Amino acid sequence: MSLRRSARISTRTLIAKPETNFLNVPTNFEPKKRAAATKKRKNRASAASTAQKAEEVPFLSGIIKPPEPQSAIPEVPVTPVSKRPRAAVTSPAKLPPFTPTPSGVGLIASTVTAPFSEDGTYEKSRPTEPHTTNAPLSTSGGSRVVAYTSSPIPAPFVSEDETTSPSKKRKAKAVVPPDVGALRPPTSTIDTLLKDACEHLCSVDPKLKALVNNHHCKMFSPDGLREVVDPFTALASGIIGQQVSGQAAASIRKKFTGLFEDTHPEFPSPAQVIQKDLPTLRTAGLSQRKAEYIQGLAEKFASGELNARMLINASDEDLIEKLVAVRGLGRWSVEMFACFGLKRMDVFSTGDLGVQRGMATYMGRDVSKLKGKGGKWKYMSEKEMLDIAAKFSPYRSLFMWYMWRIENVDISVMQ
Repeated sequence: MSLRRSARISTRTLIAKPETNFLNVPTNFEPKKRAAATKKRKNRASAASTAQKAEEVPFLSGIIKPPEPQSAIPEVPVTPVSKRPRAAVTSPAKLPPFTPTPSGVGLIASTVTAPFSEDGTYEKSRPTEPHTTNAPLSTSGGSRVVAYTSSPIPAPFVSEDETTSPSKKRKAKAVVPPDVGALRPPTSTIDTLLKDACEHLCSVDPKLKALVNNHHCKMFSPDGLREVVDPFTALASGIIGQQVSGQAAASIRKKFTGLFEDTHPEFPSPAQVIQKDLPTLRTAGLSQRKAEYIQGLAEKFASGELNARMLINASDEDLIEKLVAVRGLGRWSVEMFACFGLKRMDVFSTGDLGVQRGMATYMGRDVSKLKGKGGKWKYMSEKEMLDIAAKFSPYRSLFMWYMWRIENVDISVMQ
């Protein structure tokens, strides 16, 4: 009983004297009411502060409202400022580069050698045909192969293995494939091919005449058709130039040829390339994939699966199908090789964005409004491109070349 009575007395003492609570907190304190009062005082202080700022800036008075709670302020979208520099305006008087296509094409076009003839100085005029290879092709044996010769009597064909001896190499001049009779009859000569092609383009669409007159196509000119092309060098150089800048491609090609002291600065032969392992080829700056592609290409040329005779004889369709099957050679790369390297006259690449853009301009469309369209066919569908270009056959290669040029001239000539 004494313990219970002492506990009741201790409790009464604490209630009677709240200041003696061991937590120093009055027992009659109400937390909710005190929190509400504190919040009101803060809101009044915030409103007073806002009003004072509005008085300090008179022209904002009546405009700025007291700030709302953070959760109620909507997020304002901010338009990002594009940091992309504006494209430089090209003067119409300034001539465009020889080829506006990527560096792979530039390397293909730069692998030709000087014109040749039977006496080693200059090639005479010879027949040409749009659907055959019109460029002279060099072989690993040292011979030069053409589809037609200037002689009315076809010269005997000299195979690559027959030109291994020095004496036979000297006799190996411009030669004809064994099945030359299967080729289509020649329609022009290397001296008249470009003229005939330009006349055909202008006859189909007279509006192209101003474009043709303003831009001379050296590639299909008589001098261009006399330049000798090494197929392996052109294709391998095209692989080197894939997905890199022109400067980087030229640097890698120089380092690549430097690996072969016997031929540097000239390009190595397929037999020399397959003797190098992949790690050695990669020291030139090639990726693992590109090193594999070039070595695989060299193996096909060394085995004879790919050779100058096949590239001369094959039809346009067979040529594309045969080369696309080679690892590292996509359709665009093969089409560029057929056009710039083999000088075939009826090649048309629908997958080239430069050609798509040029054809859209040719049809009178505002290409600046087509930039937002994504996908492979950014400016024009493949079917529409093929339908438009069909009427310019068998000289679609030249038509494609002018589609690259069309945006560098006054568009009013097309109207």
